[in-house]
Amino acid sequence: MTTLAENKRAGFDYEILEKMEAGIVLNGQETKSIRAGQASLGGAFVTVKNNELWLTNMNVAPWQPKNISHNYDEARPRKLLMHKNEIASLIGKIKTRGLTALPLRLYTHHGKIKVEIGVVKYRKKHDKRELIKKRDAQRDIARTLAE
Repeated sequence: MTTLAENKRAGFDYEILEKMEAGIVLNGQETKSIRAGQASLGGAFVTVKNNELWLTNMNVAPWQPKNISHNYDEARPRKLLMHKNEIASLIGKIKTRGLTALPLRLYTHHGKIKVEIGVVKYRKKHDKRELIKKRDAQRDIARTLAE
């Protein structure tokens, strides 16, 4: 599994409670562009419309900027593919508990591009500060043990 794009900010801003895998509907030039590393998950999120999951606000740069069609939209909503029971479970978690679904990373699995979706809870400012303190303490411990 090769990681093609990653949402690094999600791990800091949100507490990841659960991870799921989903397929994504892309056209040919988007697939080539993502494989070339020209995708960004920053600011992307998962929305629900008519019991379907849509990946909103993921930017995919055009594969060949000089040859794109005039109606190409880099941040168009892209449909996510999952089993019905997985979709129902995810929708239930989002609506009842007040959680959010975010894309964590894009990767290839058996030649297909997949999205790892995380069910997340937003961290408050003081929780982020505690996380930074823990990381710093662990780094200091590792440094002293290495010496």
